[in-house]
Amino acid sequence: MTVAVINSGGANLGSVVHALRRSGVEATLTADAGVIRSADRVILPGVGSAGAAMRALDQAGLVEVITRLEQPVLGICLGLQLLFEHSAEGDVACLGILPGAVERLAVPPELRLPHMGWNQLDWTDPDDPLSSGMDGSEWFYFVHSFAAPVDQAVAVSDHGQGFAAIVRRRNFAACQFHPEKSGSAGARLLANFLES
Repeated sequence: MTVAVINSGGANLGSVVHALRRSGVEATLTADAGVIRSADRVILPGVGSAGAAMRALDQAGLVEVITRLEQPVLGICLGLQLLFEHSAEGDVACLGILPGAVERLAVPPELRLPHMGWNQLDWTDPDDPLSSGMDGSEWFYFVHSFAAPVDQAVAVSDHGQGFAAIVRRRNFAACQFHPEKSGSAGARLLANFLES
């Protein structure tokens, strides 16, 4: 199996590649359109702002490449947010694979922003392939200030408000948390993606 990790300039690229290596998969970190198109699985990680990430993808000529992929694709953190039509972070148009907009989390004063730390999921679609072997007791590591709407979610989480923790449309799936930093639960989710 070939796995391409899209080099979107994010800070978590190395940890994603390392997590895949721990799973027994050698992934290629790349911005090469041909490598991405021909991979069996593609991962779109991201840390940072939506505007900067979209500029990086555009400058690399990857926006149209990503939207036309037909193999399984997994977005991670900002990679989830980029799948939507628009992000309020920088007021930027995104990839438009999923309908809707990413908005800043509206949290009460007693909760900090960014949402940083461990949280659990509530699977709205317990039959989703990413949920295999999970029962909802697992904890995942989040770091984000913006979030996608729950109406597109196959799993939700909560930090002052409900938000999409995992989304799916056709061959595209994405998680708001960092599976590469989420211990055995994250490793299980990555394995589920690789086996999907």
